[in-house]
Amino acid sequence: MKKYLTLGLIGLTVNLFAQSPKRPNIIFIMSDDHAYQAISAYDQRLISTPNIDRIAKAGILFTNASVTNSICAPSRATILTGKHSHLNGKVDNHFKFDTTNITFPQILQANGYQTAMFGKLHFGNSPKGFDQFKILPDQGNYYNPDFITKNNGNIQVKGYVTDIITDMTLDWLKQERSPDKPFMLMYLHKAPHRSWLMAERHLEEMTQKSYPEPKTLFDDYAGRTAPAKEAEMNILTSMSWSGDNKIYPAVMDSLKIPEIGFDKQRFKAEMGRLDPNQKANFEKVYDQINAEFKKAYPSMTDQDKMRWKFQRYMQDYLGTIRAVDENVGRLLDYLEANHLMENTIIVYTSDQGFYLGEHGWFDKRFIYDESFKTPLMVSWPGKIKPGQKSDALVQNLDFAQTFLDAAGVPAPKDMQGQSLIPLMLGKSWNRDAVYYHYYEYPAEHMVNRHYAIVTKKYKLIHYYFSADTWELIDREKDPLELKNVYDDPAYATIRKTLHKQLDALRSKYKDSQTISDGYIDRFLNDASEGKVFGVPKEKARAMKAKRTQ
Repeated sequence: MKKYLTLGLIGLTVNLFAQSPKRPNIIFIMSDDHAYQAISAYDQRLISTPNIDRIAKAGILFTNASVTNSICAPSRATILTGKHSHLNGKVDNHFKFDTTNITFPQILQANGYQTAMFGKLHFGNSPKGFDQFKILPDQGNYYNPDFITKNNGNIQVKGYVTDIITDMTLDWLKQERSPDKPFMLMYLHKAPHRSWLMAERHLEEMTQKSYPEPKTLFDDYAGRTAPAKEAEMNILTSMSWSGDNKIYPAVMDSLKIPEIGFDKQRFKAEMGRLDPNQKANFEKVYDQINAEFKKAYPSMTDQDKMRWKFQRYMQDYLGTIRAVDENVGRLLDYLEANHLMENTIIVYTSDQGFYLGEHGWFDKRFIYDESFKTPLMVSWPGKIKPGQKSDALVQNLDFAQTFLDAAGVPAPKDMQGQSLIPLMLGKSWNRDAVYYHYYEYPAEHMVNRHYAIVTKKYKLIHYYFSADTWELIDREKDPLELKNVYDDPAYATIRKTLHKQLDALRSKYKDSQTISDGYIDRFLNDASEGKVFGVPKEKARAMKAKRTQ
């Protein structure tokens, strides 16, 4: 019979028989906003990522992995807790993370794992369950970033953030890792999050490249409901010239180009962090881009501007990924050289997907594939057969229970995911549908709140709050997701079935309209008091008044 010791302070269970040296190490690698389209294991049209691809070749590549809520901090909260946003409380980037939540690192630490986190957490200054951590405050910066550390207070480190996070990770493996314990290491990159500043060594090469346009770059949103057209994430109209595309504020002024959002402010904040050498390297490349743009702009049509901004976006976005791939290679090389691959689970994923011009968009939030789907690959030598692909409906909700299962530790009953270990080992595993719920509205990019059920064939989506409308997407017949067939008589039976399945999923995961209303009321109350970034108090007060009528 197994014996257990309960830690009363945090209610964790320690399995005394889970101390075997055969328990696997776990390395969780996550980038921020890394689109699956920008990994060559998925798609070779945009960029080559040979080091990230090594993980897929050594293990399993998931082609239908997704998130429960496509926005940074809520995704991370779901990963840590194994619970949907409405239960862990982190529904958007505004609400604070409830630190009474029990996370899988806490459980692994209590069960004998040495734990460490380096890079971007995005919420909380003192993550629980870690023997060591060095994390970026909030979004962090690309150059000369600040870090919050467990043992040394707040520090600033000179250099490029992707390289620095890797240096910290390798230093821990070399100097602090205990060979007598299994370890769980979270290696979390800021890149390729906005505002897309690549490493100096990649500037000249990447800004000379051009990229194929997605088929839906000039989508007019005619085939879907109003939320798609109303969203403020179109590359032409919502991507900033200076903060995003690196057009100098002085050039904008000379051409009388109006600002978009926090355009010049964002640019000046990022450039203000560069030391003289870094600034000189940056200007060596971008001076020429600005000079060419200044000549071309007066005669550019809107279509020309869209195409120009798309190329600039791709150059910078993909440039940041070059450094991520190089640094993942540094980590994998160290593990191989030091014989740490044999009993180590390595995961590469992103906190969500990202639009790379599809539907004319950048950013994420919507449940359309480029945002909803996320890269996921896992290797585990001797356990996972190399070179596998799976189209199973897996989610970030599943990570916590997967890692606990691998460690031989019982998962708390309130976790809502499903261990992927049987699936990865070729055993029986089944899931017919996944659930999604996005909450951050009204806010930046103005993507209306919505929840949905997704199967391999269909998506049934309910938009609510500023709209009350439904969409049904046929994923097989309409892979570009351009047509809402909700009112098409040919889909009447399918629609009815999906509604029943959606109701069942909402019940299973304990979500409801009452919970959604509660989060809306809390959000509007905070916004009306000026506590929400990007939402004018007057607008929030008007919405709040209308809601209470």
